[in-house]
Amino acid sequence: MPVPTSIDPLPRSGPPASHQPSQKLMTKAERRELQERQRASKLAQKSAPGGGASSTLVGAPATSITSKQKPPSTPSQKKFSGDVNGAGPRSAVPKDTNASASVAVDDGTSGRSVSRGLRIFSHFGLTKAVGHSIKGDIHPAIIRLGLLFSEFRICGANARCIATLTAFKNVIQDYTTPPHNTLSRHLMTHLSPQITHLVAARPMSVTMGNAIRQLKLEISGSDIDMIEQDAKDALCQKIDNYIRDRIIIADEVIQELAGKKINDGDVILTYARSSVVEKIILNAHEEGKRFSVIVVDSRPLLEGKALLKKLTNADPPIHCTYALLPAVPSLITEVTTVLLGAHSISSNGSVYSRAGTALVAMMAKGHSVPVMVCCETYKFSEGVMLDGFGKNELAPARFSKVPKNSQELTPTPFLEILNPLYDLTPSTCITAVVTEVGLIPPSSISSIPLALGKTTL
Repeated sequence: MPVPTSIDPLPRSGPPASHQPSQKLMTKAERRELQERQRASKLAQKSAPGGGASSTLVGAPATSITSKQKPPSTPSQKKFSGDVNGAGPRSAVPKDTNASASVAVDDGTSGRSVSRGLRIFSHFGLTKAVGHSIKGDIHPAIIRLGLLFSEFRICGANARCIATLTAFKNVIQDYTTPPHNTLSRHLMTHLSPQITHLVAARPMSVTMGNAIRQLKLEISGSDIDMIEQDAKDALCQKIDNYIRDRIIIADEVIQELAGKKINDGDVILTYARSSVVEKIILNAHEEGKRFSVIVVDSRPLLEGKALLKKLTNADPPIHCTYALLPAVPSLITEVTTVLLGAHSISSNGSVYSRAGTALVAMMAKGHSVPVMVCCETYKFSEGVMLDGFGKNELAPARFSKVPKNSQELTPTPFLEILNPLYDLTPSTCITAVVTEVGLIPPSSISSIPLALGKTTL
């Protein structure tokens, strides 16, 4: 009699015959999902011969939900219900990214955060906090400048270039050539981590790149027989000459050339804030010309407010109108001249400037309003840009200032705040580019190096 007792647990008289086939079919559906999504086909095959206990442990959540909510009646219904049920808790490797992300959040996937960021903009430069990421022998002046860059307390191509060159003067003066080295070779090695630190704080502008390239040429051409302090003084003097010739004097020449295009009764429209455009308007006002200015602005930086304050504080104040970017179509019919600044200008005549500049220029062209871009020649870039998507910079969301009574937007798993800082204005929308070498049509921008008597800048 002991023999039948040991065999008693094995008979198949336990669950009803009608229930057991449906459980097996659901186990197969779960096994297919585990093979596709969790790469566990071997585990499912090993657990299948052991009966329903181990296979139920592997697919317990799906089995319980399916058996309670939708008992399958046909093979096609069973297969379909198994797929839908598995898409919720196992959506880590989805076929449809958008659908699976929403399902995962609705079902409350434990501990898994679904990225909602736009990966097509992941190559855009993003400002980083550099307070705790100091690597190498970084000069205090560079550390301070990096913080100012990352906090956007120094904006504008000219201001950033002047601040960078001024900080490099401090670095050069505090530099000491190690034994068995020359200043012309080792100083460039010493400057490399300083430049890297600034780039980590905020992507380098074209003006900074051109100025640093020129500085490296001057360092490599230093006389190795010169006394070290004299060599450092000579480099600092060349930095001062670069700032004076390529920025300060260049702006004075541009003020004179562009000021001749401003007449009494004109309505000048400008966008955001450009240091050279600000000087042009103030200089023309000091000459006694009476005109009005429309300052167009946009988020996230709202730089036009600083320009508006400068113009209204003039003596006597300049009559100004402040508007945001969507108001341009309503104001462009009253405008006689559009003055714009530039971050850089490429060899095909396209202007890389604050985001929104292209919209203003295109709107002016559609109403036959002349568009003059005021740009120093040291902002010239030998590269060719076709749009503002291949290269750009993102402003941090924390700089998205809003009015006091409105609700501030903050990033959430379902909201990505995108603030590109620059766009590209095609040369067809520009009437002339005002530089220190004259008024140049956009089609002749590539002749700037020849106008300066150089093959490269």
